[in-house]
Amino acid sequence: MILERMHLQILHEVDRLGSLTAAANSLCLTQSALSHAIKKLEIQLETPLWTREGRQLRLTQSGAYLLSVAQRVLPQIEHAEVMIQHYARGERGSLRIGMECHPCYRWLLKVVEPYLKQWPDVDVDVKQRFQFGGMAALLHVEIDILVTPDPVAIPGLQFYPALDYEQVLVVSTSHALAGLPWIEPAQMAPETLITYPVAEDRLDIYRHFLTPAGITPKRHKVIEATDIMLQMVASGRGVTALPRWLVDEYAGRLPIVSVRLGAQGMDKKIYLGVRHTDREVSYLREFISLAQRLPSA
Repeated sequence: MILERMHLQILHEVDRLGSLTAAANSLCLTQSALSHAIKKLEIQLETPLWTREGRQLRLTQSGAYLLSVAQRVLPQIEHAEVMIQHYARGERGSLRIGMECHPCYRWLLKVVEPYLKQWPDVDVDVKQRFQFGGMAALLHVEIDILVTPDPVAIPGLQFYPALDYEQVLVVSTSHALAGLPWIEPAQMAPETLITYPVAEDRLDIYRHFLTPAGITPKRHKVIEATDIMLQMVASGRGVTALPRWLVDEYAGRLPIVSVRLGAQGMDKKIYLGVRHTDREVSYLREFISLAQRLPSA
């Protein structure tokens, strides 16, 4: 039995698009050709990959396993093809950066600008959404570098510290908390907390400040864009927690100030994660080195 790339692509596209017809169109096949390819594979495997429930297709256990293989293998094959094409043209390739840190995008731009000048034959792409999360995207070769504040000890991955910063509370200049040297968790109880669309157990202000003290803000509002978030804070419609360096960039344009979270503050680091096998790739190693040379915030 020979498992071919097309089989994996069919499984992936049917799962992504929800029907055989849509998958066939995406792969430039007729529906009969697609159905024949899968039927032949099922005969060779001696097990069905799908069952029908009315008009719906449901993967069997075997089909679900092959889909998981497709989701891991196809990005690696596609990346390998792109890299070989770059090499064939005498180019170095591309650097795909994954972001698990919403406010770090502006910091990343400070690294990318000089990097592109130093490496004119390397393209840079930034990805912020992953099918399996940032760590899995790095392991499955969907990205080459992961920017994250939460490194995890996983075999095959290595994390380099790139940026030290302090996480602070951001309030309007007219807010009752403005001007205090620091705040305690209980002072957040009557507040509307504005955050990025991230699970509470991954938000530093919850994990390291509010939750250990058993405090829940009066309201929790989610906003994706940093500019809108800080406009809301400036207008007195809530408070948020961000890196101090980012707040300082906006403070000259908006009536906002930062307040330390606790008497000792909340110190954080940003890490760059890479695969062990890529550590010595010259243009990837130089990106990490350049990021580490930027001043800490």
